[in-house]
Amino acid sequence: MTSQDQPGAVAHFFRTQFAHVCIFAVASLHGALCLAAELSPAAQLGRQIFFDASLSASGRLSCASCHDPAHAYAPGNGLAVQLGGADGNMAGYRATPSLRYLEHTPAFRFDEEGAPNGGINRDGRAASLAEQAERPFLAPHEMANASTDEVVEKLGRSPYAAQFRQVFGDAIFAKPQQAFRRLTHALQQYQQEEPDFHRYDSKYDLYLANKVPLDLAELRGLALFNDERKGNCAACHPSVRGERGAPPLFTDFSYDNLGVPRNARIPATADAAYFDLGLCGPDRTDLAGKGALCGAFKVPSLRNVATRQVFFHNGVFDKLTDALRFYVRRDTHPQEWYPRDKRGKVQKFNDVPARYRANVNTTEAPFDRRRGMAPALTAGEIEDMVKFLATLTDGYQVQQ
Repeated sequence: MTSQDQPGAVAHFFRTQFAHVCIFAVASLHGALCLAAELSPAAQLGRQIFFDASLSASGRLSCASCHDPAHAYAPGNGLAVQLGGADGNMAGYRATPSLRYLEHTPAFRFDEEGAPNGGINRDGRAASLAEQAERPFLAPHEMANASTDEVVEKLGRSPYAAQFRQVFGDAIFAKPQQAFRRLTHALQQYQQEEPDFHRYDSKYDLYLANKVPLDLAELRGLALFNDERKGNCAACHPSVRGERGAPPLFTDFSYDNLGVPRNARIPATADAAYFDLGLCGPDRTDLAGKGALCGAFKVPSLRNVATRQVFFHNGVFDKLTDALRFYVRRDTHPQEWYPRDKRGKVQKFNDVPARYRANVNTTEAPFDRRRGMAPALTAGEIEDMVKFLATLTDGYQVQQ
């Protein structure tokens, strides 16, 4: 693709995907620029709901509490799992993901080869943003409402209740189940229409549009990211444009079992019998009988990954460098990541039950190494990869 047709392809993509929300143009310095139209009435309600802590049992937790706009709609703290519940002190079970760039996630399915793909949440159980929004209102460790009726009762006392009736009907609060569905629909509309959820204005986006160059370290990191023999990251996190020139999402929506270490900072792990098995439970129940899927989690987008404070589904690492070191040294230096038993043997893949450890990915680079071999990346190459991943952070400002 040439420098002349790249911006046009980006503009075409956004016009076709978000024509009812934004007008996108290509600015001389800032790549794709979103000129936001007014949000629809439903999306305006969704914005108010998103920031409303009064809809929680504690009165202190809103969607934005765990999905902070200032942190790419991910947590603004370094906790492995967030706190919620009726008193605000109940720990969750998984690291909270970002809400950015979810609007193109396909519904969960098995592909032609029988591999799982798509779906929202780390286990893909939600088919839409509206469905994803349901559980936090009711989960005991999140907003902790006893029922959908309780959520709707609080909604009816909110400052925007009259606006909710105006949009969804005067009698909407007399139909609690329908009102709750309208609430989650409004949240979905907000996430789909608000440009801040899909900015596409990182340094890498501008690089793809031939607006800024990457420096040498970033280019080296990109090459390592794409190299099938080295980082091999692009195998699951494609870095090239998609159909009709769409900006890369840095996920193929597939699932992988990485065998990450158990995280003692999650209170639930104090129970030796507790395991989070992703696709086959405990949150998702329809695939519980498919043992080959146990321990697999959805591949996330790497956009804004450098802004995150914890990594992987259990938040076991708090530095991006350590996450990359784990990828390439997991099999060559397992003693760095896993505990030893009483006999001194390294307990590899200790957050996966023994009967499912054969599910862990050990065949694709960089996981195709054995103990004592050289890792796929050196310390210097990891540093270059970190610098490249930082180019995926939204809001890049061109230096004048």
